[in-house]
Amino acid sequence: MFDVAIIGTGPAGLSAAITLKMREKSVLWFGPADMSAKVEKAEKIANYPGVGIVGGRELNARFRDHAREMGLESVDKLVTTVSKVGERFMLLAENEIFEARSVLLATGVVSAKGVPGEAEYLGRGVSYCATCDGMFYRGKAIAAYCAGSRYAHEVEYLAGIAARVYLYSPERELAVSGENVERLESPIAAVQGRDRVESVRLSDGREIPVDGAFFLRNAISPASLVPGLALDGPHIAVDRQLRTNIEGCFAAGDCAGRPYQIVKAAGEGNAAAHQILEYLARTPGDAL
Repeated sequence: MFDVAIIGTGPAGLSAAITLKMREKSVLWFGPADMSAKVEKAEKIANYPGVGIVGGRELNARFRDHAREMGLESVDKLVTTVSKVGERFMLLAENEIFEARSVLLATGVVSAKGVPGEAEYLGRGVSYCATCDGMFYRGKAIAAYCAGSRYAHEVEYLAGIAARVYLYSPERELAVSGENVERLESPIAAVQGRDRVESVRLSDGREIPVDGAFFLRNAISPASLVPGLALDGPHIAVDRQLRTNIEGCFAAGDCAGRPYQIVKAAGEGNAAAHQILEYLARTPGDAL
């Protein structure tokens, strides 16, 4: 069991990971090793103290260097569920379960809002992980949204199990093999059914009967990620100590509210780390 699991390798997640590592806490850090795509794409950053006016690519490279200097390595797996069980958290990431005493959500702003019915049918026909849940759809018809080539192997895995895969991807060049794969021209607009998923409706009005729907992308809405998590509009609701409504779960950076600034995210990551240290000090249980 880890002392803390951090979800997100942007400025907030990195800042928190550095502080907690310095305090000799065991850190499980989820996110891509390339760090923040948002920082990488920034043309110029002028308000990060001590570095002057710097391009996003250079600053992101410095973030990666700093992580390496601290001996921090991220786990490039998509966390699909965070659940609190007693005094610990269970995290499901690509068919693997991890345990931690506390959690920091530093996911950034989730641009994927989902479609009507997606959140309602999660666990009842909607899934975010092909390798986790694909086996339940052997010989059945499924719909799949694939955000990009990074997830093409998951679609191919589904194609090897299901009788039919109705695939939509905004990446037109996405290469997926399988005679049972039908490429959709219109996006999935809604997930429909009664007790379980029964069909998907496309933006052109077409309805396709399916037994399940997979949404394969690098972002999951906070409400779907952490059942019972309180929101404030599109953001995670936190107090001045960056605590969420779930004890032991904290949030920092863009996901916790505006302004969407790198310097603000880094500061909140550090502040959240100190709150996590206080929480761990008063909570029974030692990391293994």
